[in-house]
Amino acid sequence: MLPVIVNRVPLVDPGFSRAESGGVETARLQVAMDTVTRQKFPLVLNGLKSHNTRPMRHDPDDLIMLFNDLFRDEYRTVLVRGGDEPEYLPATEPDGFAQIIFAHGYYASALHEISHWCIAGEYRRRLRDFGYWYCPDGRSAKQQRAFEKAEIKPQALERLFSVAAGARFHISVDNLSGTGAWDEDAFRRNVTAQANDYLEHGLPARAGQFFQTLRLFYGTEAGFNEVWNKETRRLMPECSVTDTEVN
Repeated sequence: MLPVIVNRVPLVDPGFSRAESGGVETARLQVAMDTVTRQKFPLVLNGLKSHNTRPMRHDPDDLIMLFNDLFRDEYRTVLVRGGDEPEYLPATEPDGFAQIIFAHGYYASALHEISHWCIAGEYRRRLRDFGYWYCPDGRSAKQQRAFEKAEIKPQALERLFSVAAGARFHISVDNLSGTGAWDEDAFRRNVTAQANDYLEHGLPARAGQFFQTLRLFYGTEAGFNEVWNKETRRLMPECSVTDTEVN
């Protein structure tokens, strides 16, 4: 019997707040995020010219700096370059640090692993790989269907982080040597719908803080909606403009 795959199933902490859709509360949350970010990175952000004025450079060391400065002290967690496989390792000592290890020093891998961490609840963050067994490339159709269901929220966050950083997002069904995608078109639609839901109703707290930090650091805040709509049409060319636009 094949084991049932639950690949890092996204769980949101009960304490996570989502931004209110009402104007006053949303504005207050946005100001708070901006203030925290600018306090964390005064020299970087004050001296930074918008990345839009020159070719965008995506260095994973920037993600390490931004993530670690945001979350190292409060969550005792650091982002670390790794080798062949990504991995999450909880702290093993009271004063130690949990490690989010991304593969091969790849920028996209770092964003993906951060996305998983932003969704995992407090209990899951105490467990290696958040307590879930990962079924690697080569999955059966049944396993792949479970994988695509579990990956909707992480890849929705990864897509938001990518656009915030001015980076190209690639949907991943991650099963090249297996049966391939279960339903890639449906997966694309589900990831897009979840990402738009996050934009409308608010991201989980840690994800929202990292998202805003990326937009400030890369200078993408002003033109975000335009780029978001363009990227949506690229990922889902079969959809109409009115189906995918964010105002």
